Amino acid sequence: MTTTVSISPLTRIEGHLAIHTASESLPDQKGVRITEARCEGEMFRGFETILSGRDPLDAQQITQRICGVCPISHGMASLTAQEMAYGVTPTRNGRLGQNLVFAANYLQSHILHFYHLAALDFVDITAVLKYNGNDPLLKSLRAWVETAVAQNQIFAGAPFLPRYEVNQYIASDDANWQLIGHYVEALNLRTIAHEMAAVFGAKLPHSTALVPTGITGRITMERILAYKSRLTKLTDFVNNVYLPDLLTAAKAFPNYWAIGVSYPNYLSFGAFRMEEATGERVRTFIPGGVVINGRYQTLDTGKIGEYVGHSHYSSRSGLHPFEGQTTPDTGKGYSWLKTPRYDNQVMEVGPLARVMAAYYAPGGEFFKNEVDAVLASVNLTPDKLNSVLGRHLARGLEAKWIAQQAGRWLDELVPGEPAAKKFAIPKTGRGFGLVEAPRGALGHWLTIEEHKIGRYQCIVPTTWNCSPRDDAGRPGAVEKALEGTHIADPAQPIEAGRVVRSFDPCIACAVH
Repeated sequence: MTTTVSISPLTRIEGHLAIHTASESLPDQKGVRITEARCEGEMFRGFETILSGRDPLDAQQITQRICGVCPISHGMASLTAQEMAYGVTPTRNGRLGQNLVFAANYLQSHILHFYHLAALDFVDITAVLKYNGNDPLLKSLRAWVETAVAQNQIFAGAPFLPRYEVNQYIASDDANWQLIGHYVEALNLRTIAHEMAAVFGAKLPHSTALVPTGITGRITMERILAYKSRLTKLTDFVNNVYLPDLLTAAKAFPNYWAIGVSYPNYLSFGAFRMEEATGERVRTFIPGGVVINGRYQTLDTGKIGEYVGHSHYSSRSGLHPFEGQTTPDTGKGYSWLKTPRYDNQVMEVGPLARVMAAYYAPGGEFFKNEVDAVLASVNLTPDKLNSVLGRHLARGLEAKWIAQQAGRWLDELVPGEPAAKKFAIPKTGRGFGLVEAPRGALGHWLTIEEHKIGRYQCIVPTTWNCSPRDDAGRPGAVEKALEGTHIADPAQPIEAGRVVRSFDPCIACAVH
């Protein structure tokens, strides 16, 4: 017997996503098992069309408006595409300043994802009703939830309530109280991360300081110290709160090391430039590359194509992004996401993909040793990272590495040296910008005609992960990860929500 299990809309993500699944009954146990899944991006935005004909320097500002959570990623992808098209490279201070703004945005995004988007799939918020201690924060939260429950105004308890009413949350009251307190503490840490990014980025969430070749502000000792004081607080939180909380959740749900398994194919463009250059061979702090079935390959962007066989577009299918088209067509497909593929392979992108690429990359011994040490502490092998918990752990490890490296970039800044340089927009040109957004591989492809933008195409992390089926009918990475998931109660499909949120979807980005 086939059962339909749907989550529409899927909440605690960015954007509008619906998950529809076909499931089979399990005669030997309660519930159903997902046999087929479809991710449906439910809106169209048209940023690529908006950019056509505009001044190229508008691009890094307009594309940042694709998202309020990861705007720096789009700004960086855009300005590096422009650098290639203009034939310029950043100054040393400019590259370091861009990295520092980007690092701050990474940290706030990873903290946001675990505590404010994903943790409520694991934490029992009603445990606060049993709290009898003296912590003023938990006491006020208890009164708030008590009022919402007593008055049967469940939505007054948002964002904690409503929730799935299942017996599948952390059992320990002490652990729940700790995580609930950290949920609120993390809100303050995100504010600090935004302030940190604004030190060199002028403002957040949409920075006005990012430009090709660097940043617009001067590098001063005052700014270095302002950033450093905030970085110290974030580093302490990542090392002493975030990572331990990840392990608390992992110990409570060990079966999720085997749930949410997708294709063993990973794509990373490499994160944070370590030299004043642009293009797909730039040396990066977290090395990029492609891993297919455990074998590492050097990235070749010529192998990227966008397919639309199951998308709401009548564009030609299989085009490289330099030739990309965005022609809406509501008469076909089931999603507003296109379907990117690498060498005709379905790829996962994101923190897990970055960790796997760094793990297998030549010269990636530091990352391999870090990963092996953590896996050894929980008696697991690297293949178990392809899971719900593996994606969460990859974010935590990455936050630790980025916070450490940001301190080194601060030390490399030279106050008074230029943070950008002059350049001219050519009559014609083309370029691509490859970065790693917190959610994964992000590419912008730009052509210039008569000093204006001729064509602009974006391939965004969640477009890779939440893509619909390709022209050959193969499901996307999230669709594949949902297959085989056991749902104990089809009316309360918390298990499917955990799988999808482990990818940290941003559908607003994906449909751009």
